[in-house]
Amino acid sequence: MALTAIIEKHGGPEQFKLVDRDVGEPIAGEIRIAHKFIGLNFIDVYQRKGLYPMQLPHAMGMEASGMIEAVGEGVTHLKVGDRAAYASNPPGAYTEARVMPAAQVCPLPNGISYEEGAAMMLKGMTVEYLFHRTFPIKSGDTVLFHAAAGGVGLFACQWARSEGITLIGTAGTDEKCQLALKYGATHCLNYRNDDWVSQVRKLTDGKGVDVVMDAVGKDTFDGSLNSLKQLGMMISFGNASGSVPPFDVSILGKKGSLKITRPTIFTHIGKHETCQAMAQHLAKKVLAGDVKINIGQRFALRDVAKAHETLEARKTSGCTVLSI
Repeated sequence: MALTAIIEKHGGPEQFKLVDRDVGEPIAGEIRIAHKFIGLNFIDVYQRKGLYPMQLPHAMGMEASGMIEAVGEGVTHLKVGDRAAYASNPPGAYTEARVMPAAQVCPLPNGISYEEGAAMMLKGMTVEYLFHRTFPIKSGDTVLFHAAAGGVGLFACQWARSEGITLIGTAGTDEKCQLALKYGATHCLNYRNDDWVSQVRKLTDGKGVDVVMDAVGKDTFDGSLNSLKQLGMMISFGNASGSVPPFDVSILGKKGSLKITRPTIFTHIGKHETCQAMAQHLAKKVLAGDVKINIGQRFALRDVAKAHETLEARKTSGCTVLSI
């Protein structure tokens, strides 16, 4: 039996229910993993609230680390006793142990702790695809990154610095701006105090940035488009403030033949080989010291509702993990 956090209907953090569930044995293509730590991500909030509907009741959580306990037929990249970590569908990581598809479960190098492994996979592989698989960003380019002191943001600040990319971040407090700068942002603007669009233009000599990476959504969308240079790329990869309203696509032409895309990590990691390559690239960055994992909050699995309240109130910085 494994303690598991489930929801039976969509809504607020009060919907979480802790139950004991049978774990079972893996069939072909599956593994059983005993979790050590679980990662908390904003996609979990979207799923809990019903923005990304699930068939209920359902266990929650997309990311964790632990030890492989059993391996189904045909699984060759993992064996019993291996350290492993993942960010993967289907949801169900908020548990002490689970059986799941093996393809997106990745070996965890010995130089990376279980806690770091649970905190780095979804956020780190998101940054990997943003910088390497979405638009050809190169050394010397300039990126505008919203929520730069958040979990994904601190990965992005460090990744940009390691690649010679100028990153202009935004954050909601001066303290968070200082944190983003500490982790590698070239500039960071307090969006509550600054006219950040004008500031971005000023920092780029009026030209605008090459790429915007925006997981905030509704509140920043218009300003993000207005921060781009001609032929620039808008990457909308989340909607923490709400969904972007419908807009007239012709505005992209009027603002300088802009491009826009809405990627997800789950498309990028859909193929086993690609997922494993992305995880290896991330691990190399971490092991080399290019990316240090900032774990700002720690909760017990039993306190998952409190963890969600804190995340949704935007009172977090860096990564949040749940311990077993």
